[in-house]
Amino acid sequence: MKFDVVTGNPPYQEKAKGESTKDTPVYNYFYELAEKISPIYCLISPARFLFNAGSTDKEWNQKMLDDPHLKVKYYEQNSAKVFPTTDIKGGVAILYRNENKNFGSIGIFTTFDELNTINQKVSEITDKTLDEIVSNRGQYRYSNKIYEDYPVEMQKISDRRIASNAFQNLPHLFTDEKPNDGEEYIQIFGRFDNGRGYKWFKRAYLSEPNNFPRYKVILPKANGSGAIGEVLSTPLIGEPLIGFTETFISIGSFDNELEAQNAMKYIKSKFARTMLGVLKITQDNTKEKWRKVPLQDFTAESDIDWTKSIPEIDQQLYKKYGLDQSEIEFIEAKVKAME
Repeated sequence: MKFDVVTGNPPYQEKAKGESTKDTPVYNYFYELAEKISPIYCLISPARFLFNAGSTDKEWNQKMLDDPHLKVKYYEQNSAKVFPTTDIKGGVAILYRNENKNFGSIGIFTTFDELNTINQKVSEITDKTLDEIVSNRGQYRYSNKIYEDYPVEMQKISDRRIASNAFQNLPHLFTDEKPNDGEEYIQIFGRFDNGRGYKWFKRAYLSEPNNFPRYKVILPKANGSGAIGEVLSTPLIGEPLIGFTETFISIGSFDNELEAQNAMKYIKSKFARTMLGVLKITQDNTKEKWRKVPLQDFTAESDIDWTKSIPEIDQQLYKKYGLDQSEIEFIEAKVKAME
C-alpha cells in the first residue's frame, strides 16, 4: 500500500511528572521520525528551537538550523492567533523539508527582514559581544559555613544557589535590620511581599562571585514575552558588596558607578534591545540571549558619548554600525523607548 500524504496531530510536549513542574518537549522526535520515513514533510510546532532556545537538545537545534533542505514557511510569535486556547512561549512555526531541494541553511532565524540585515551589518564589525560580561543564572551561592552552622535548615534547601524564595525559606538569616553582633553583613537584593527590596545577610555565609566588590547592572533573568522591542523590567545599579537572588542576573564588573550608569544607558537603548531581540523570543533573559548585542567601551575613552540622552546615544549607535534609513525607521517604530 502506498501513502501519498500522511496527516496527524501528535502532542508537542509531555506533561511534568512527580515533583517536576517542567513539561518535556517531544515534537523534536516527530521531526526526526518524519525525516527518516519521507523525503518531504511539513510540520507545525513550537518555534523556540529556531532561536536555539527552549528545552530541546541544543545539538538538535543547531542541526535543524544548519539543514539546507529545511525552510520556515510561516512563523507567528503570538501562538494564540493560531491556537486560540494555547500559550506557547516563542510562538509557532510551519517548517517544510524537501531533501531534493537546497534552500540554504536557516542559520540565525529572525522574524523580520530588517532585523536580519541589521544583524548581518552589526555582526560583520563586532569582535566582542555583551554576553561576555553577563552573569550566569544563580551566581550568588551559599558558602560551606552556613551548612556547618545551620545543618538542619540547610537540608531543606535544594542547592547552593540563593533561590528566588530564599527570603521566605530562611527568614531568620535574611533580615530587615542589620544585626549588631560584631559580624560583617552585606545586602542581598530580591523579591518579597510582591515587590523588590534588600535583606541583610552574614557575609561569611556567602560564596562571592568576582564582581561582588565592584559595580554592575542588575536586571531580572525573566522579562516580558519575547516580543521585539519590549522594555526591560527596571534595571538598576548594583553597588559593591550587594548581591542578589536567583531572580536576577548582572551585567559587568565596573571600576566606578559612572561606567555602570553608561552600561545601563546602553541596555536601555533601542539599538541594544533590537539586537537582544535576535535571540530573545521567550521571557528568558539569560546570558546566551545577549550574544548578538555588541559590547561597548563604557569608560570616558569610548567612541560613544555616554553623557548624551538615550535617544542621542541611539543615533550614535545607528551611525557606528552603518544602519540605513529603513533599518533605523524599523527600530524606531518597533522598539519601545526607555528612560
